[in-house]
Amino acid sequence: MCGIAGIVSYKNVNTLLYEALTVLQHRGQDAAGIATCHHRHFHLRKANGLVRDVFFARHMERLQGDVGIGHVRYPTAGSLDVAEAQPFYTNSPYGIVLAHNGNLINAHELRQRLLYEERRHLNTESDSEILLNVIAYELQMQNIQGGLSADNIFRAIETVHQRCTGGYAAVGMIIGYGLFAFRDPFGIRPLVLGRRNTERGEEYMVASESVALDCAGFELVRDVAPGEAVYIDQNKQLHIQQCAQKTQLSPCLFEYVYMARPDSVMDGVSVYDARVSMGKILADKIQREWFDKQIDVVMPIPDSSRSSALELAHCLNIPYREGFVKNRYIGRTFIMPAQKIRHSAVRRKLNTINAEFQGKNILIVDDSVVRGTTCKQIIEIARESGANKVYFCSAAPAVRYPNVYGIDMPVADELIAHKRTHEEVCEYMKADGLIYQDLDALTQELMKKQHLITQFDSSVFDGHYVTGNINADYLDKLAQKRADGMKTTHNNDEDTLYCDRT
Repeated sequence: MCGIAGIVSYKNVNTLLYEALTVLQHRGQDAAGIATCHHRHFHLRKANGLVRDVFFARHMERLQGDVGIGHVRYPTAGSLDVAEAQPFYTNSPYGIVLAHNGNLINAHELRQRLLYEERRHLNTESDSEILLNVIAYELQMQNIQGGLSADNIFRAIETVHQRCTGGYAAVGMIIGYGLFAFRDPFGIRPLVLGRRNTERGEEYMVASESVALDCAGFELVRDVAPGEAVYIDQNKQLHIQQCAQKTQLSPCLFEYVYMARPDSVMDGVSVYDARVSMGKILADKIQREWFDKQIDVVMPIPDSSRSSALELAHCLNIPYREGFVKNRYIGRTFIMPAQKIRHSAVRRKLNTINAEFQGKNILIVDDSVVRGTTCKQIIEIARESGANKVYFCSAAPAVRYPNVYGIDMPVADELIAHKRTHEEVCEYMKADGLIYQDLDALTQELMKKQHLITQFDSSVFDGHYVTGNINADYLDKLAQKRADGMKTTHNNDEDTLYCDRT
């Protein structure tokens, strides 16, 4: 899971990219990077850490250029070494930088072909670097005379879709030519296009979420369609072309549940509106199944479940209370890189207002239940604060299967609902009752909001992988590669991290 942004402007884009990455910080907390292009030179700064800790005045001064891309990273596999921070760079056959959000299912096969048949050099284990080199190779194979055209770039991206399988959204720059961006043929990972008018002409921006456009002053034009590519040339001219032969809009359902900011709009659906609907649907289920339970207050786990909890409380006509207080300086525990860190962060992240718990039957609402350990701790905290009974509900369906498209839910055995009954999960969490969202009801409700969506990537809930080619052997290998113990940190010294490529 990552966040990407790219801007073509008539002014220096460094500050705009910094602001865009700041509002996309929720998509990745481990590393950040910005690359700009100025007078046919790339300037690149990337390092481990939050956006605010990576870029200082001296870095921003060097990041000159009216074209640039940015990235925030959360690694789903491999090393936490800064070498795998993005954007990535290659100088053959052109100077190209690229940032990527997602995961390539056939990365191993692509790597072998690049190394041994196409003689491309790879410095890291990242599939983002693989994607960069596939594009570079396909441009090289066109034997272009007289300079790149939009057709050349679209032809290369067309071949990328033919060769690469998975969920991906990418943005890149080519020295002397401009900025390009594209989205996988299923539209699993999000990508939006924005525009703003200036006295000198139109400027363009692409990003993972519409909220990044808002903060930079760009108007949302539309989502980039599945399989579509966008190219803004050095004259600030916009070119758009469908580059995949077969497409099917299947956005990731978990984006609406947890990943995206509530003020974003993705594929025509407001994330906030989707989460309000989750609360309404869940309230209907509670009224049917828990009509005999006495619930005194509804209480969210801040922040992403608040929208659902408010609507749920309204529909049930039960008082809504804020009993948990969040320390906003602790990162999102779901995307922390190790189970021990996630576990210790919960108590540092949440404190309680004891008066809201004492002697009451509490209904706690969370956006989802993934590993279950955080929810178990939260229930313990509620009881310690004086709750009489603690009921727990998830605004999302039960997460039972690993994600292979760029979200770190790789190891099935770490998922509390995997191969466990509803009763077993409830017993593990030590809740007085547990209820999940209905998947069918949720997807049907969200599809009413956007007629172009006829299916979602809901693989973490139902085990159906829209791209196909996912079997038990692949999942076993992925589990080994993505285990917490495999994620190690190496070089993190600023003197060696700083990279200003010219």
